Amino acid sequence: MQALQKSFRRLYSSLPDAAASARTASTPRAVRLRRLRKRPELVAADSDATPSGLTPTEFARYQRGLAKGELVTPDGKELSESEWLAKLNDRRTRIRGTKTVQKDGTTQTQVVGRKVYLPNLIFRMVRNFTPPGKPYNPYEATFRVSQSVTKTDIRSYLTTIYGVQTTYIRTDNYLSPYSRTFTGWAKKRKEYKRAVVGLVEPFYYPQAIEDMPRVEREKREKWLEDSFHTKRIKEMRTWELLRMTKKGSKNWHWKKGEDGHHTAQRGKILAAVAAQRAKREQFLLETKERMTQCRVTGEAIV
Repeated sequence: MQALQKSFRRLYSSLPDAAASARTASTPRAVRLRRLRKRPELVAADSDATPSGLTPTEFARYQRGLAKGELVTPDGKELSESEWLAKLNDRRTRIRGTKTVQKDGTTQTQVVGRKVYLPNLIFRMVRNFTPPGKPYNPYEATFRVSQSVTKTDIRSYLTTIYGVQTTYIRTDNYLSPYSRTFTGWAKKRKEYKRAVVGLVEPFYYPQAIEDMPRVEREKREKWLEDSFHTKRIKEMRTWELLRMTKKGSKNWHWKKGEDGHHTAQRGKILAAVAAQRAKREQFLLETKERMTQCRVTGEAIV
């Protein structure tokens, strides 16, 4: 528990510049354009946070709190931006079910309440969407989760189980299109929710096989083959599909050529292909000669 508490000491106000820029770049396009109209001096690759670390949304909340008089301390002073952000970070990074107690002159963390077991959820991590020509953003992580999972659930799950601190969470639902079947309408694919999570610490997703250098790609393919026998499984699947769809099925028979012989052998198949090519070439040659003759006599080309 103490190690988990140490991982929360880093607050959102001390984000790296790259993480703050990634947080700004991940905002919806309409929001970015609206903010650029208000602050045209900002560069697209920079962070739009204030010097104290507040995002435009947090700064608007801070201004509303000042106007309502909600940020007045008992001694009559108003909280500054840094103090308000520190208070907000304390609430964000708190661990539910614990409290701090003084025992024998030392501060200890004591677990209170009942035990919380691992939730019955599946978080599938996928590669971030990267536009062509753009670098991969290591300060974002993309998950596919159930549609019943909320942003609060995602933040709590990543924080309490893995100790991953997040800066923002943006979700969107994938709704599967419907296709007509014999019994009515049915969904073509499974529906899910995509969650794009901002990270404080960078995480580099493993490269795709086609993006790896030749040595690493060969090593990766060898590991996949030794561990999962991918080539063997692919061959078995091909042979099984051939067995189910061709030989042994109802009304199955070998295809015959024009000479009446079966074309199951490789040599006969190549001979049939060569005969079709020769027939096509002969047809093109005759058409060319007929068009040339029509041009000479002045007849219409039909």
